[in-house]
Amino acid sequence: MARRFPLLLRLLALLFAVASFSSARASVDEPDANPIRYVTDRESLHSSLLAVLGRSRDSLRFAGFALRYGKSYGSAEEIRKRFAVFAENLALIRSTNRKGLPYRLGINSFADMTWEEFRASRLGAAQNCSATLKRNQNHQMAEVELPATKDWRESGIVSPVKDQGHCGSCWTFSTTGALEAAYKQATGKDISLSEQQLVDCGYAFNNFGCNGGLPSQAFEYIKYNGGLDTEEAYPYKGVNGYCKFNSENVGVKVLDSVNITLGAEDELKYAVGLVRPVSVAFQVVRDFRLYKGGVYTSKTCGKTPMDVNHAVLAVGYGVENGIPYWLIKNSWGDYWGVDGYFKMEMGKNMCGVATCASYPILDV
Repeated sequence: MARRFPLLLRLLALLFAVASFSSARASVDEPDANPIRYVTDRESLHSSLLAVLGRSRDSLRFAGFALRYGKSYGSAEEIRKRFAVFAENLALIRSTNRKGLPYRLGINSFADMTWEEFRASRLGAAQNCSATLKRNQNHQMAEVELPATKDWRESGIVSPVKDQGHCGSCWTFSTTGALEAAYKQATGKDISLSEQQLVDCGYAFNNFGCNGGLPSQAFEYIKYNGGLDTEEAYPYKGVNGYCKFNSENVGVKVLDSVNITLGAEDELKYAVGLVRPVSVAFQVVRDFRLYKGGVYTSKTCGKTPMDVNHAVLAVGYGVENGIPYWLIKNSWGDYWGVDGYFKMEMGKNMCGVATCASYPILDV
């Protein structure tokens, strides 16, 4: 019996360690969800975080968050700083989700970033777009009934969600998303196009690389440049660089583009419902970066051409719990939102979603 007692102690200690390790992986998508069940070999990070922060409920969540998203912090001071930001964002999530809004927030990879840091690294500078002020004569809406709902993903023409990284190049991903969908629709073939070429080469058309731009201006650049290279030939780096366009590697050419009339959601719905996915821009405000699901709406975002700061791709529309919405593809990775997508309330030009909308016509 005396020999078994130390063994029993060791077994109890092992069970306690397993229980403690599991609790540190509390779900980071929703603050009160069940623990995450997955295996990691990053126990050293977990231990170092808790050694600095202690074992409070929120510090355990922070450790789980850091493990899930592969975070790395260089010092105890940086750990404390990021935990403070995380706790502030967690409070925003909790307070927002208690309001009974049609959308909800959750912890994602941006939860240790301040709003200022996020805005500087992911959003472009606001700039006046080229949308027309009166109904576009090249976009005559036919006397046809639109489908009640639309999701171009079901047609197989929407390319996979990409990740722009730490570069305000959203406008390039909106552009390539629209072009990739148009190409698949026209040819039946998949293609991935070069965002980096737009970052490096589109300056003459009032675009500014990682500091922002507009899809409508990118379509003009591609039209007059003679085409856009493939992603394989001109891969994405996520930093401003020198133009390396090679006409031998062109994947698509643009014949023209169509601008949706400023604020005209009826035109936008016609284009999305009957033509193909459309590049749109809107104003991202503080809570949107933590979007997790539902139909996003806001009382603080603007809707003028000088308010919009993020370009995306409208790929459909529908109704959820009685609220009409736009279905939109983002460029923050498929781990963000709902597999990289979000829904935006329709009917109020919410956050300027119909302010700077356009789509390309390919030269095929």
